[in-house]
Amino acid sequence: MLGSKRTLLIARGLAGVTSMGLFFLAVPYLPIGTAVSLRYTSPIFAALLAVVFLRERIASVQWSFFLLAFSGVLVIKGFDPDINLVGLVLVLCSALASGFVYILINKIGHSDHPVVIVNYFMWISFIVGGTFSIFYWTTPRGIEWLLLLSLGIFGYFGQLFMTKAFQSQVTNKVVSLKYIEVISTMLAGIVWFGDRYPVLSIMGTAMVILGLLLNILYKTKKNIKD
Repeated sequence: MLGSKRTLLIARGLAGVTSMGLFFLAVPYLPIGTAVSLRYTSPIFAALLAVVFLRERIASVQWSFFLLAFSGVLVIKGFDPDINLVGLVLVLCSALASGFVYILINKIGHSDHPVVIVNYFMWISFIVGGTFSIFYWTTPRGIEWLLLLSLGIFGYFGQLFMTKAFQSQVTNKVVSLKYIEVISTMLAGIVWFGDRYPVLSIMGTAMVILGLLLNILYKTKKNIKD
């Protein structure tokens, strides 16, 4: 119930809350597209941290795949060169904290059930977020309650599935799949909000998919040889 690696579980929860909080603090200083794009440097931070803390090896060709995928994210979201320094530092720190989340989940491994790991994150988020919200509370109205409930449900299961993935695979292989979030967000915008994307966005999507596929194919081929 309380988990066997409690120190790592608490650290994972704090890293997750820190990443989320820093991102929201960065948003007022940056265009939302730029903020989201920069936050997707987290897989690169995670890959670097995996080399240091997990002793994972990343081939030079894989770095080119990461770069291709991240470049696609920038093309999709639209990168604004006029970046506020405060916002830049905040969002990059958010990405770094997110990278630590992936490392901690991998470090915890199978010693604790994914539900235990996610519950630690949720309770720590509730305590930290609840404390700060006391000073800025606004009571939801009408459909806002349903939207918040949906956000909580989808967020919970998203965290649960992500945790299972990082527990069962090496970090640098799983982390590249995080870029699928960008593509799924685009598709959701098209289906539910009628968003339209220019040619550059579609090109960026293709770059993301290609970067993902190349990394997965490389790892699969390497594992077969080993």
